Amino acid sequence: MADKFLKKSERHQKLLAAIQENPFITDEELAEALAVSIPTIRLDRLELSIPEVRKRTKEMASHFFGASQSLGAAEIVGELIEIEPGKKGLSILETEQSMCLEKCNIVRGHIIFAQANSLANAVADVQVALTGNVEMDFLRTVRSGEKLIARAQVIEKKNHRFLIEVVVRSKDEIVCKGTFVIYGMTMEMAEYLKLLKDVE
Repeated sequence: MADKFLKKSERHQKLLAAIQENPFITDEELAEALAVSIPTIRLDRLELSIPEVRKRTKEMASHFFGASQSLGAAEIVGELIEIEPGKKGLSILETEQSMCLEKCNIVRGHIIFAQANSLANAVADVQVALTGNVEMDFLRTVRSGEKLIARAQVIEKKNHRFLIEVVVRSKDEIVCKGTFVIYGMTMEMAEYLKLLKDVE
């Protein structure tokens, strides 16, 4: 009995460590990592008062470090989970068949790019963010159903110019990574440029 309790205790510790390392890990992934059934993982979560992954994601989203000045929630591709304006941010994208190429279940590259680009724009601590230059490497294909986690980090800031690194992962694998040069302007500057265009 004591041996059984010890094994369960160890499993609970591993489960907690896995969720702490990756809050977006699913019951299926936990079951695979701990070599137990999905119902066992669900029972363990109940005993430890750990909500399922969707609820954990929503709880994290409600604990923002700040809010993006440059983009509204509807303009961000994926779900913005964490943001510290001018420093870093994190978003998650649940891929689905509608994002794929017609003849296969490979997610289109511009969808992944859009997640990374919108996160970089959101992290820039400016009212209006414009993408200047991008260097991006796609390291492997992504298939429908994969969950993409993008992390953005401001590497350098000079006046209204931000150099931001974005890494997109699926589980422990890096899907793509890139650096974005983002330029910022105020709403007044944006309106002025719009006026000049209208005059032309």
